[in-house]
Amino acid sequence: GNAVLRDRWVIAAAGTHGKTTTASMLAAILAHGGLQPGFMIGGVPLNFGESARLGAAPFFVVEADEYDTSYFDRRSKFMHYRPRTLVINNLEYDHADIFDNLRAIQTQFHHLIRAVPGQGLIVAPARDAAVEKALRQGCWTPVARFGAGPAPRPLAQDNGEHWQAGAVAADGSAFDVLLNDAPVGRVAWSLSGAHNVANGLAAVAAARHVGVPIAVAVAALSAFRGVKRRMELIAQRDALRVYDDFAHHPTAIRYTLQGLRDRVGNDQIVAVVEPRTHTMSLGALREELARCCAPANEAIWFRGPNLRWDLMEVVQRSVVPASVVDDVDRIVNRFARPRRRPCHVVIMSNGAFDGLRQKLAARLSAQPA
Repeated sequence: GNAVLRDRWVIAAAGTHGKTTTASMLAAILAHGGLQPGFMIGGVPLNFGESARLGAAPFFVVEADEYDTSYFDRRSKFMHYRPRTLVINNLEYDHADIFDNLRAIQTQFHHLIRAVPGQGLIVAPARDAAVEKALRQGCWTPVARFGAGPAPRPLAQDNGEHWQAGAVAADGSAFDVLLNDAPVGRVAWSLSGAHNVANGLAAVAAARHVGVPIAVAVAALSAFRGVKRRMELIAQRDALRVYDDFAHHPTAIRYTLQGLRDRVGNDQIVAVVEPRTHTMSLGALREELARCCAPANEAIWFRGPNLRWDLMEVVQRSVVPASVVDDVDRIVNRFARPRRRPCHVVIMSNGAFDGLRQKLAARLSAQPA
């Protein structure tokens, strides 16, 4: 990828959660502004229907992953991108197979921060202790802030821009964009959840750095359709709605379910989760796994053939009724039954989930409503 990016103005979205969505928003905003960006994004943005495009020079949007480059190059992948505009959404412990602890990840982010040139821009949360630590290890680039709350102590590099959301709809489906407390536009879109509002603010701030006017960015977000496998409605019948989501880290699971809960009120929500990443299999996050489905009414944990630890511990400590299932057909049979009360089933996995999505969608469309 180095040759492609050498003479480009790279806009990178990094962080533990939301980088695919934020990168997709950025590509959509730049495209809406007529800049014909290239992009390389992990998920498939529904507005484009493809996950990579060369685009016209100079702008190129990347989702910057901290995962290692290859077996023999242990530096984080994102060190190769040399971004001029960098969004850091948040920072949490993940990838337990690569990183020993949060400090190791912060070190990688510190290297990334140092790679942004002095005339670049870093868009960082107003309040995120882990991001703050990485910035305070040394930053020579202006920093714009987004999200609620004042920064812990002002950084010498803060450029004085603070982006916040105002008059936010209860489910996050609409919000005012505020720059230093002044409303500069309103987004009304198909997304929901406080995490997406934050992603949207960061995208507007980063796009402005490359020259996209705020009004254009706001219009682009209002037309933004989201990313495949980010709360994508894949099947519905009667009162049943089935969504597919890529969430697999406990925090992402909680955000996703809370966003849905804010949108559907007291409807029944069932989370169907396949824990399969290395981080989860090592049990580093078991404590959070017991709590992350709290916004749902029930959690079903799927035990895939490669899971090397006992899910019963999570079920026993779960804050909502929970069960372990190792046969996908049992899940399909349960939700194929007709129902009168609204029910939202969220299938969460970053893998194939043993064909559950396809089997359930096929069953629901085959049966008469």
